[in-house]
Amino acid sequence: MDPVRTAIMNARFSAIVEEASATLHRTAHTTFVKLVQDYQCALSTVDGDIFAYPSKSGVTVFIGLPLQGVLRWIDFDTLEPGDVILTNDPFASDGVVTHMMDVTMISPIFHDGKLIAFGWSFVHASDIGGAVPGSISPAFTEFYQEGMRIRPVMLLKGGRLQETVRNFVLDNSRTPNEVWGDMQAMISALKSMDRRLNELCGRYGADEVVHGMQDVIALAEIKARGVYGKIPDGSYEFADFVEGIDEGEYYQIKLKMTVEGDSVALDFTGTDPQMPSAYNFICGGSTHPYICQALVNYVLTVLPDAPKNAGLLRPITTNVPRGTLINAEPPAAMGSRVASGTRVYDTVIGCLNEALPDGLIAAGAGMSGIIVVSARDRDTGRTKVSVVNPICGGGGGRAIRDGVDGVDGRVGALKSVPTEVIEMETVLMVRQYRMLTDTQAPGKWRGGAALVMDLENTAEEATITVRGMNRFHFRPWGVKGGAAGRLARVLLNPETDRERDLGKIVVLKMGRGEMVRMLTPAGGGFGNPLERPVELVAEDIEAGFISRDRARDDYGVIWMDGAVDTAATGKERQRRLGSGVREDTIVFGEERMEYDRLRPEPIRSYLAGLMVSCPADLRRQLVRIVGTAVRAETNVLTKERAQEIFDAAITELNGEMPSTDSKRSPVQRRQITA
Repeated sequence: MDPVRTAIMNARFSAIVEEASATLHRTAHTTFVKLVQDYQCALSTVDGDIFAYPSKSGVTVFIGLPLQGVLRWIDFDTLEPGDVILTNDPFASDGVVTHMMDVTMISPIFHDGKLIAFGWSFVHASDIGGAVPGSISPAFTEFYQEGMRIRPVMLLKGGRLQETVRNFVLDNSRTPNEVWGDMQAMISALKSMDRRLNELCGRYGADEVVHGMQDVIALAEIKARGVYGKIPDGSYEFADFVEGIDEGEYYQIKLKMTVEGDSVALDFTGTDPQMPSAYNFICGGSTHPYICQALVNYVLTVLPDAPKNAGLLRPITTNVPRGTLINAEPPAAMGSRVASGTRVYDTVIGCLNEALPDGLIAAGAGMSGIIVVSARDRDTGRTKVSVVNPICGGGGGRAIRDGVDGVDGRVGALKSVPTEVIEMETVLMVRQYRMLTDTQAPGKWRGGAALVMDLENTAEEATITVRGMNRFHFRPWGVKGGAAGRLARVLLNPETDRERDLGKIVVLKMGRGEMVRMLTPAGGGFGNPLERPVELVAEDIEAGFISRDRARDDYGVIWMDGAVDTAATGKERQRRLGSGVREDTIVFGEERMEYDRLRPEPIRSYLAGLMVSCPADLRRQLVRIVGTAVRAETNVLTKERAQEIFDAAITELNGEMPSTDSKRSPVQRRQITA
């Protein structure tokens, strides 16, 4: 590898994809792409390895996405310049698409008649049909409810639009013009990358450019291994939960991270089976960026100049059992998969906090609530579907600084929609959208503030869905003595005699004048709050972030006559430090600690393993029956009781007595009872 040539090629490739990303951004039609920026494009090798990915606009969660799951459907011998392949099928693409709303395109790039690369692009389509406007409800149980599903198919052949394919897409969308506008923007981005890569070949030669693709991937791998190699060798385990639809319905994501030299292995054995709701996703059989985003972000934090491509993933191996909620099988619904993806991110961060002596970061808000409203358009009389805003909450405190107020790092690429745009394009009035006082979790480095958003309906009727809501029951955890964060809450018609606590919004019908208030969770704190610099506490008081009472109770800072009482503060902090402060690596909060006591993690993982190893036709029903039985338990769950619950569920499904031989596998026991 020539270091100068590789640096030049990396800069050239980066410039090509950044320009294409900006082109897509500027020419898109929907609010969700134009303002929220849930889209992206990239360049891959002929083998499907991404070698250039933008970072200045659009989402970054798919850095290094393996495209082989789509390319396997393509007859390379029939490809020609101007071809564009379209798909939104998570299962056919084996995880290239993670939920059906991500309409995806891949286009071959030729130079002098030779295939040299592929362009890739996606947008989150605001509506692809399905049972509700916006296509997503967390309560959906099958992908059939979420709209059209398209296996890889030619949208353009030799530059010629295939009208039948386009019409199929538009005929199944409630917003056909907007969806087609976004698709045309994707095509523009693909054409931009094709043109610029050919110009580069004209300057340096195709062989030099193709060789440069492999070099920049190899360079990224070298950079990543240098970072991973500094993590202490060992195995680290962590578990966290996705909160389901029903009360007490919690689904475990379990991770064992093993570091050996400069390689990292992520094993998700013990993760619960796919859920009977829309929180599932598929990561396929390859190392997928959606499940190792935290590691990629860690590398790019340590080495911001590392090339953003598939090389960052090469030192990582993964084991994600099929049929689990993060590697689901048909007919799983996946529209709200952002909640599970965020919780996977948290489990990797949890393992890194155990591995790194100084820790890394507390859990962020852990929620990305994407608000969609549907109502009659005042001008046209037709039903209009609009994305209002993403809303998440404060990030976790970090090892060297505070968490970000109102923003969780994992979804920080998603932008807010200006209030003026919301009120102009929808029937909603934004009555307040601000950060909340006294919602930052205490720590040497505090968590970020929570947000509150009030939306009032001005139409006769409006329907609101919010995907990705979570952290209503288990708090974002703190690290090294930092406090656990704040829980989310949603109220309908707050501060009136009609006030109602909604929990997570699934599908909410609102009458004229009704208002919904969304209060986000907020991330945990990092480090002992009594070690927080007094001047930072004073700044937070003066900025209105924390009250004087909370400054005293959480930080031991005494505020008198408009300033910190230094002497009184010193005495108060010394008194508390003298009494001893527990500084666990992870501070879960009382709700999670009580659940872990009643449902110990080893038993949860054992039960998950029993269900995941069952045939798929049984698994969906087992999740329902076993989950109901576990939630009804009032005593500490033991392995023996878990086995009894599982065997009883098999009995119920088979209609016969199960085998008492617990040494046999669930499949063997099922065959015996059948």
